[in-house]
Amino acid sequence: MITVVNDREGDFFAHWALTPAENVHLLSRAMHDHALVDGDTLYQAVERSRFCDNAVIDLPQRMDRRGRQAHLSMRFGTVVLKRPQRPGVTDLAEGIKLSFVEVVELHPPRGAEPIRWLLLTTHTVATVKDAWQIVSWYRQRWIIEQLFRSLKSQGLRIEDSQIESAEGLIKLVAVATRAACIVIQLVQARNSGEELPAEFVFTAEEIETLRAINKTMKGRTELQKNHHRPNTLAWAAWIIAKLGGWTGYASHRPPGPITFHTGMARFQILANGPTNV
Repeated sequence: MITVVNDREGDFFAHWALTPAENVHLLSRAMHDHALVDGDTLYQAVERSRFCDNAVIDLPQRMDRRGRQAHLSMRFGTVVLKRPQRPGVTDLAEGIKLSFVEVVELHPPRGAEPIRWLLLTTHTVATVKDAWQIVSWYRQRWIIEQLFRSLKSQGLRIEDSQIESAEGLIKLVAVATRAACIVIQLVQARNSGEELPAEFVFTAEEIETLRAINKTMKGRTELQKNHHRPNTLAWAAWIIAKLGGWTGYASHRPPGPITFHTGMARFQILANGPTNV
């Protein structure tokens, strides 16, 4: 099963109507107050539904938002979108049945913009558990965005490539995506409570190199020591971040994708020697 996760730009009728296969599902944050076949609109249908459950989720820190916990109220239901009355869509189905899930932060902290996500999906949402699963999948979009940032402006700058052939570009994207995935794994490992083994990302030879580098980076103070359990991904992330220029002090911002990209570039030189790319 494939679930395509979109932000608001994925909310248009043709996108829902042209779902390519039975094993492919769409999940998008609503942008439009769609007309429904029963004469109402999407927003009216949602407002008639009652909140049926609550949960607390962790919101990661972003450029425009501090990390915090959000107390969310949730409601869900089904609607049938009506085909728009405009040229170009007359050959599409007259109505598309979708599930909606809305989560709202009814009492946000002072000064914080409240969370309000209205999600539409081709998945069947019949229970509260189903609805929270949709919310969970939508939240993965932030990781997807981090991956694309690592591929582009915050890392490999793949959009600046001068490769002209499709075959060459596909190979470049494949190699770059692997590198970007490693960076995202390191970002997630830096403060994760789950201790994943370093071998998830690094070879046995690279782990030996990390051990050697770690010995040279231990400072005299407790803040300058790698306190993560050896041979875990968090332990490796600390080393790579230091190579990338991170100071290690708690008062400074935690290392991000750019720092890990820089650290990985330096690590590869230490582990494998300089290469021509």
